[in-house]
Amino acid sequence: MPPGPTRDARHRIKAAALQSFAAKGFHATTTRDIAAAAGMSPAAVYVHHASKESLLHALSLEGHAEVLRLAREAVASADSPTEQLRALVHAWVLTHAELHTVSRIVNYELDALSEEHLAEVGLLRREITEVFRGVVESGLRSGEFETEQPPMTVTALISLGVDVARWWSDDGSWTPQELADHYTTLALRLVRPAAGPRSSRP
Repeated sequence: MPPGPTRDARHRIKAAALQSFAAKGFHATTTRDIAAAAGMSPAAVYVHHASKESLLHALSLEGHAEVLRLAREAVASADSPTEQLRALVHAWVLTHAELHTVSRIVNYELDALSEEHLAEVGLLRREITEVFRGVVESGLRSGEFETEQPPMTVTALISLGVDVARWWSDDGSWTPQELADHYTTLALRLVRPAAGPRSSRP
């Protein structure tokens, strides 16, 4: 089969899997569902993917690799930790709102991956965490940030975007841009140094 048709078929299958997983959830989706959504036979799907789990794996790898790329680009676009965090959180939340369907699937269907595939995706997730951790630690060193629990703060910052994919609706009251703007403000408040002297604990 020529490269063009092959790429087109793979794209159709992935798009159909995304549509099917979003509509029914991974476990309730069958390979026949995916084939029907792609306008192909189940046999044609198996030419490119051995199972629906391998399709979820492919979607998860692509989705995580893309947000890792965006996160790194956001940090590289600014100089100070404050501006890096601003750019990072804005891009992070905006992406999870605009691409909420694929984001929800690749973040909330992880338990359906095989042990080997989960480990592979886990490496990308740790790299994403390192991007956030690097910005927070840089801000702590420079004195721009203050937090008693850096690892917990990193988890909270990441959750700002990931959880958006769970509840976001394109029919809601806010635009992705409005959400990203507001969440960026909230993120900066999480690491903002206290205005006055810190009270001692009892």
